[in-house]
Amino acid sequence: MEAGYEYRRHPHIEERSRTGPPRTSDAAVGINGRIAVVLTTAVGTMWCAYVFAALALLVVPQAVHGGLLTFVQWGSQTFIQLVMLSVIMVGQGILGQMSNKRSEMTYRDAEATFHETQEIQAHLAAQDDAMSAILEKLEKLESGAAADV
Repeated sequence: MEAGYEYRRHPHIEERSRTGPPRTSDAAVGINGRIAVVLTTAVGTMWCAYVFAALALLVVPQAVHGGLLTFVQWGSQTFIQLVMLSVIMVGQGILGQMSNKRSEMTYRDAEATFHETQEIQAHLAAQDDAMSAILEKLEKLESGAAADV
């Protein structure tokens, strides 16, 4: 007598084993995408924020000379927009890297869980084989005992 269970591997497992986790470098981009990545990488640095701040500060005297309204407009429309653009991009880049690390860890955890599950299945298969052998011996003993009666 056998346990009657047959393991069927999920089709997604093979694909996942081959491909691994998705990465930014895997994205299919044309020339426009590459240009966008280069510009985003360049503008998303603190050095670019410093350059933008220096550029915005060049016109401070004119903004102050124009009165309060002109100065407020300079501050909100020029300085904050130019400098904060790069600073926010730097922050987003750092947050994105952390998100990628968490994502990679989750993928590795899933891989480890999958491996452990395979080990459990192998262990259960070995137990099924042992139980089947025990059942066969019991059946032989029972049939031998029945023949003796």
